[in-house]
This record gives sequence, structure tokens and C-alpha cells, in this order.
Amino acid sequence: MSTDTTVRSAEPPPIPPRTGFLLRLLPAGTYAGRARVLIERSVMTQRKAWLAIASGFFEPLFYLFGLGYGFGRLVGEVTGPTGEPMSYVAFVAPALLAASAMNGAVYDATFNIFFKFKYAKLYDAMLATPLGPLDVAIGEITWALIRGALYAGGFLAVMLGMGLLTSPWALLALPAAIFIAFAFAAVGMACTTYMRSWQDFDLVQLALLPMFLFSTTFFPITVYPGFLQFIVKCFPLYHAIEVMRALCGGFVDMSILGHLSYFAVMIGIGTVVASRRLGKLLLS
Repeated sequence: MSTDTTVRSAEPPPIPPRTGFLLRLLPAGTYAGRARVLIERSVMTQRKAWLAIASGFFEPLFYLFGLGYGFGRLVGEVTGPTGEPMSYVAFVAPALLAASAMNGAVYDATFNIFFKFKYAKLYDAMLATPLGPLDVAIGEITWALIRGALYAGGFLAVMLGMGLLTSPWALLALPAAIFIAFAFAAVGMACTTYMRSWQDFDLVQLALLPMFLFSTTFFPITVYPGFLQFIVKCFPLYHAIEVMRALCGGFVDMSILGHLSYFAVMIGIGTVVASRRLGKLLLS
């Protein structure tokens, strides 16, 4: 008696049901619905590096005390988002909150991911499993935004203790910070896939530092002439600061939807570019 044995080539797992119509349009093997395993791995590997993670929280805190209170005594009051006078520390604190969410997400989505991608070759091993490029992109972006959310949450607790949250809208500041961190993490990871060496990370600093200094972090946008105001309004950090000032100070109007839409576009573009680049670099 003979038995016929048919050997089939390994096929990528089907996309899980109820993951959305757009995901089903992706090539087979792009998404396996297991991005959570990358988050679990990041939590396990970062347990002994908590001090390095926590250190990123203190930079905006030092700015808050150094400039908000120290320099603020010389400045006095500034013009708020709707034209009313407000204390300098209350003006600066929401901006530093937005910068805290940005920094936490960007640094994790660039330096850490570059090391895993170029030197540890971690993603090569991951894509040899049922995981697809979109799983890797979503998992790493989610961990980066979790780090940004931790920074933002700690900074919000400091603001609450200092009496700088004067509106019930401030309850939405943390979800907004997570959304902002998601956008910066997605774009940061997409940019990282184009990095060739550590020297390229000078470009990251070149982008972040001017945004931090000129996106109305420390002074109103009205100090700029008209053409510079337009340039500043193109910066993503400017929109993040406007959202945080509106929520923390209670200056909420319909314009906040435009600022949030800016980050929704960043999330979509960053996630798609990151997953496609990973697939091209690691699966080709």
C-alpha cells in the first residue's frame, strides 16, 4: 500500500476577520493581526531600562521651572489664544506638554528602531514568522506612542499639582497627547527606514530643534511677520501646541478639528510608508 503525500509550500496566514476592508486589500502576508507581540517584547526588554525611559520626562520639566517660572517673572503676562492675557507659565506649560509627547514618540521611533533594523537584524527574524510588515510597523509605532503617553501623563500630573489645568477640557489632554504621539511615531518610523547611518540622525535633531524653539512654544505667533507665521503653521508641533493650549486653558472651538486632522493624515501616511518600506527592504 502506498500513500501519496502532497507537499505544499508555506502560505502566509489569511488576514483575520473583522480587521477592516482596507486591510483586506493589502497583499497576503502583510498583516497577521499580531502586532501586540512586539509591544509585549518591548515591555519585557525595557523593564531594566526604566531609568533611560524616565529621563526623557525631566527635560520639559526643567524648561517649565527654568523658563516658565524664572523667565516668566520678567515677562509677566502674554496674549492667550483668544486674545486675553494669561500668565507666562500657563502659556508655556501646554506647549511643553506637546513637546514632551513628541520627543518621547520620535526618539523611540527613530534611534531604537534604527538599531533593531540595521544592527540587531530583529525585523528579519520577525518577518520569518507569520508576522507581516504591517504588524511590525503597528507594534513599534504603538510602543513609541506608549512612551510618549507616559511622558505626557507625568507632565500633566505636574501641571495639575501646580494648578495649571483650569478647564474641564483638560480631561481630554491625555488622549490628545496619545494621538499626537501616534502621529509623530508613525512619521518617525517611516523616516527611519530611509536612514543609512547614525550620521543621518543629525537630520532628526535639525528638524526637532527648530520646531521646538519656533512653534510658539515660548512666545505667541503674533511676534512673527506674516510670511513666517505661514511657515510656522506648517510645523506639526505648532498644531500640537494649539491643541494642548485649547484643552488645558478651555479655549476650545471648531478649529481644534483642523489641528487634529493634521495628525490623522500624519498617522495614515507614516504607517503606510513604514510598512511598505519594511516590506520592500526585508522581503525583497
